[in-house]
Amino acid sequence: MQAITILAAPAALCVVLAGIHVYLGIHVLARGVIFVDLALAQVAALGAGVAVVLGYDLHGPTAYFFALGATFIGAGLIALSRGASSRVPQEAIIGVVYAGASAMTILAVDRAAHGAEEIKALLVGSILFADWTDVCVAASLYSAIGLFHWIARDRFLGISMRPEEAKQKGWSIKLWDFLFYMSFGFVVTSSVRIAGVLLVFSYLVVPSIIGLLFLGTVRARLLLGWAVALVVSALGLWASWSLDLPTGAAIVAAFALTLGCALAVRGLVGSPAG
Repeated sequence: MQAITILAAPAALCVVLAGIHVYLGIHVLARGVIFVDLALAQVAALGAGVAVVLGYDLHGPTAYFFALGATFIGAGLIALSRGASSRVPQEAIIGVVYAGASAMTILAVDRAAHGAEEIKALLVGSILFADWTDVCVAASLYSAIGLFHWIARDRFLGISMRPEEAKQKGWSIKLWDFLFYMSFGFVVTSSVRIAGVLLVFSYLVVPSIIGLLFLGTVRARLLLGWAVALVVSALGLWASWSLDLPTGAAIVAAFALTLGCALAVRGLVGSPAG
């Protein structure tokens, strides 16, 4: 009973995180920008780290707006990098954004009184200490982002899945890319504050990869990704509670092990569905 009481809010937050991140992960895989979430999450962490150095609480509203502002700058750079040069892959730009933001975060937080603890918090988060206010705020924000994506689903899915067709229709690729990454930035900034960089990346990428391994349609991959994320979250929370492990790291490890099992199964059963 005690475990249920303590883990209820973190479990609910895991459900909320899975709902939006698995959907965004399908876009990320289709666009071939696998590390965009990690890059924007690290940019958000840089913004929060700067706020910490200036004396603000890591989990306070000022640090959130610092992180959000930094994420918007990163989103703009990534949106502009698409098609900037046929000789430079966009993933290379994203990698530089991630590496640069990581280095600058370390340099910034190193000046804080508890630099090591702050960096650890930014990486693995504190999802075990999430309360129902965190759940409600995240659910409200992600629902608004989800509604925005539903209204503009033709544009977002078209540009992610069929970019050449979108160009032929005369859609503004850079505008819709920026809107996509801006909404993405809202999600990442909010998620990193609670769940940390590594867990946010895992929710985004692993369930979507597993869906892509086994299923062909977007809807089927989305449903499987949600199911995987929920089961893995439950296993990670249970392992954290039972073995007294850091919750974020336990869930990330559970995601990694699950992906390893999925790859082994895929290797045994053959090619994915068309």
